[in-house]
Amino acid sequence: MRRLGAILALLLPVAVLAEGAGPCRQALVLGLDVSGSVDGAEYRLQRDGVAAALTAPEVAEALFAGPGHVRLAVFEWSGPAAQRVLLPWTEIGDAEALAGAVAVLHGGVRQQSEPTTALGAAILTGARMLREQNGVCWQLTLDLSGDGKSNTGPRPGEIDPGALPGRMVVNGLVIGAEADVAGPRRLVEIGELVAYFRAEVLRGPGAFVEVALGFEEFEAAMRRKLVRELRPVAVGRAE
Repeated sequence: MRRLGAILALLLPVAVLAEGAGPCRQALVLGLDVSGSVDGAEYRLQRDGVAAALTAPEVAEALFAGPGHVRLAVFEWSGPAAQRVLLPWTEIGDAEALAGAVAVLHGGVRQQSEPTTALGAAILTGARMLREQNGVCWQLTLDLSGDGKSNTGPRPGEIDPGALPGRMVVNGLVIGAEADVAGPRRLVEIGELVAYFRAEVLRGPGAFVEVALGFEEFEAAMRRKLVRELRPVAVGRAE
């Protein structure tokens, strides 16, 4: 916590500039995989990894870069009927709001979840959450992390576009197997999962997939992904 306080103190001048800086420029939902392939340690690495990534100087700078502010929400998902909101919609307008969101993510314990992997249901959950911000925020972004292909529920690639907000972008964070688990097939398996996410999960203009080589690398991958997602876009009036 002492390290977090020091980081946020350094970022406070940037956050003060962003406070009251206008409307919501982006609604960002992070969806974390808690299916049966994710053990307790890996679960903690995801929650703490998101919290640490949000306080990385380059990410916090992007959060407060403006114009406008960012609204953030986080949920975890597994089977078709197993989604749980960890952080409800929170306006990240200053360092205090960021610290509050980080504290929520660091806290809490894992609850019972389904062993299956329902990526399609996770997309629909993120879409419902983003629909609440449609017409309020300029950008609507869902960031889905996962370590496997969907094996139950609606197939991600067959979701009716009409079920999603029109401006919604879905990005992916693929979590590959640890080096001592997958052996020589590790990179092949990661490549297959990246191709699957590109074909089935990604949606919208500029959608992309980031890769963590294992859960230990999740924080660094999330940092890279957030910097890219939070990069402000020019908003102008069509002539």
